[in-house]
Amino acid sequence: MTIHKEGYTTIALSVLFIFILNAVISYKFDDITWLRWLIYIFSFALLVTVLQFFRNPSRTFTTGENLVICPADGKVVVIEETEEGEYFKDKRLMVSIFMSPVNVHINRNPISGVVKFFKYHSGKYLAAWHPKSSTENERTTVVVEHKNGTPVLFRQIAGALARRIVWYVKEGDKVEQNKEFGFIKFGSRVDVFLPLGTKVNLELNQVVKGGITVLAELA
Repeated sequence: MTIHKEGYTTIALSVLFIFILNAVISYKFDDITWLRWLIYIFSFALLVTVLQFFRNPSRTFTTGENLVICPADGKVVVIEETEEGEYFKDKRLMVSIFMSPVNVHINRNPISGVVKFFKYHSGKYLAAWHPKSSTENERTTVVVEHKNGTPVLFRQIAGALARRIVWYVKEGDKVEQNKEFGFIKFGSRVDVFLPLGTKVNLELNQVVKGGITVLAELA
């Protein structure tokens, strides 16, 4: 397991904060043993928490020409037909994956193809499971066209804790299944929009792994 590049700055700032905090406590309260140990425990817990946010575990990815692979770790919270109003402007089958703060926060391309559309939206930071988060929160929308002509839309949505969405794609890019297309810091959601009638291999509340769990099969 390695640490993702998006975590370098946050980890460095956390280490600096911990160093300063412990130095101040040791200087000001050297005679209060219980307080120093409390700060040591807090510092260790903080560092471990930040490191696990940005972990990048080694994985053997699932691949398949007509497979749609889960773009993120988390839990399936929505599987439903809904109106997609930004790009398709018609009904699509939506699958939503909620990423808690303890999940790996790397986002991966669910299919290989060409990026036909990309847009970033600034916005609010409602809880990721809030019904309006998909239209009002900070988010990105990516549409990749499979070589068979099927477009798949996936959307990064910031949550109440997530304050920064990172993306690595732009319109016209050729992308490869399971390669990173972005990262969301701390907690969030990823929605995938598929053509109606697509065979979905997931169930509600199922725990999934990005780059491993098969989300659906394209016709």
